[in-house]
Amino acid sequence: MSEQRIIRVLIADDHRMVRKGLAILIEGTDDLALVGEASNGREAVRLCTELRPDVVLMDLIMPEMDGVEAIRIIHQTCAHVQVVALTSYKDDTLVQSALQAGAVGYLLKDASVDDLIAAIRAAHDGKPTLSLEAMQALLQGKTQPPPLGDDLTAREREVLAALVEGLTNRQIAIQLGISPYTVNAHVSSILSKLNASSRTEAVALALQHNLLSK
Repeated sequence: MSEQRIIRVLIADDHRMVRKGLAILIEGTDDLALVGEASNGREAVRLCTELRPDVVLMDLIMPEMDGVEAIRIIHQTCAHVQVVALTSYKDDTLVQSALQAGAVGYLLKDASVDDLIAAIRAAHDGKPTLSLEAMQALLQGKTQPPPLGDDLTAREREVLAALVEGLTNRQIAIQLGISPYTVNAHVSSILSKLNASSRTEAVALALQHNLLSK
């Protein structure tokens, strides 16, 4: 009979009672071992380097360094360590940020004991685990349209800036060193992307949404 594997777990959370509850859970599970606790992201990064855990349970909102930045650094410097984001927040931006930083799982803190233990084991095997709420937030984020003007090219932003200055197509062509025909094409594209019916409306939208500072 093969020897049971022991999964080394590090807890990172700024609330002492949360760490205590997780520690009790981990220490009471045969194939899990608690190797350390961190109270902020910076400490979590340091302990990952020193203790070499298999899995980190990472809170996302912490002082000194937040969980997302800590996940990003751990993913870059301790490639063997798998991180499960464990948080009270299901905001779609936060979900996306954690996963893009390198988290293999995302659970809410009201997850059941069985779900949490299953997520740790899955993370150790490199398998993703997302709570239903996190999955819904992630899908919702993917279906939301991009911010107005987000798809403007660098050249189109230059042309839009010239429109804001009140320049004509000919003046824009001279300023940018391109043909009036090309300027006209850029203006048409800008109107289409901003869903504007005129140059005046495009200028108003640019000022209203502060598009030229993006």
